Amino acid sequence: MIDLRTNSLVQLTLWRTREFLREPEAIFWVFAFPVLLAFALGLAFQARGAETVRVAVQRGNGHGDVDAALRAAPNIEPVVLDSGDAQRRLRSGRVAMVVTAGDPVTLRYDSTRAESELARAVVVNALEEAAGRRDVVSIRDVRVRERGARYIDFLIPGLLGLNIMGTGLWGVGFGIVKTRQQRLLKRCIASPMRKSQYLMAQMLARLVFLVLEVTAVIAFGLLVFQVPLRGSVITLTLVVFLGAVTFAGFGLLVASRARTIEGVSGLMNVVMVPMWIGSGVFFAYSHFPDPMQPFLKALPLTALNDALRAVMLDGAAATSLVWMLGNLTLWAIASFVLALRLFRWQ
Repeated sequence: MIDLRTNSLVQLTLWRTREFLREPEAIFWVFAFPVLLAFALGLAFQARGAETVRVAVQRGNGHGDVDAALRAAPNIEPVVLDSGDAQRRLRSGRVAMVVTAGDPVTLRYDSTRAESELARAVVVNALEEAAGRRDVVSIRDVRVRERGARYIDFLIPGLLGLNIMGTGLWGVGFGIVKTRQQRLLKRCIASPMRKSQYLMAQMLARLVFLVLEVTAVIAFGLLVFQVPLRGSVITLTLVVFLGAVTFAGFGLLVASRARTIEGVSGLMNVVMVPMWIGSGVFFAYSHFPDPMQPFLKALPLTALNDALRAVMLDGAAATSLVWMLGNLTLWAIASFVLALRLFRWQ
């Protein structure tokens, strides 16, 4: 008969179970995190009956009649815009279609997006109903194929922002905690080095690899998918630099007190996961309810992604990115100052 008190497999299993239960971070990621993730995604894609379609009506001759017809239809949310604003909203995913009055009415949309195909169906239906449904409205589809208006053009800047965030947090935070765990950090106490110097060196070391990382992502998008880079390289460099400094500061902050790799990994995911979901990486953050929009726009990854898309797709100058760059600057300063106050050597 096997003695459970001396059986190595049983005892090792019990030891590992007790060790797991003593790590609150591990418990969170195994039990609480899946629930929170499901909740957040449920908010973004909750069942709302028929989905509301957001479309832009381009200002011009006859736009009033088109706008009135769309407003009279359920589940359509039109907004009248000038041509430039309408195209920018289409590129950023904030509207699913641009409708231009005329004979025929022109529908401009990206056919690779599911929401655009839905928008076409409901808009055509609304226009035909307004015209008495006697097939008197001619419809001409303009399927978007030009660079800068496709889903891949929306996605690449988001992935670039995601990469800057992930490598900034992991590259800085993971290294500090690993050094602390190996009891190397406490040896620095006897040196004349200040905490600010050590933390700043961590951020600067992170920037050394930034050029290669960003170049690789942009080159991949350009060569494989012909994703445009319409803005100034200097402006793009400024945006990327501020984003990298911001998330390196977050890396310093989450590693300032963490003592284990498991602990800092959990803290990093607490910081990153809300931004993975809510900062417009894979889909526009306008999917979330309106009360959440101010909080989502305040997130640093949201500001970074919006700025990257504005520069790459719209050719925006630095002067038009004041709010986004200011957002990143404030987060960078706040994270570094807090990290400096909370950091400990051992």
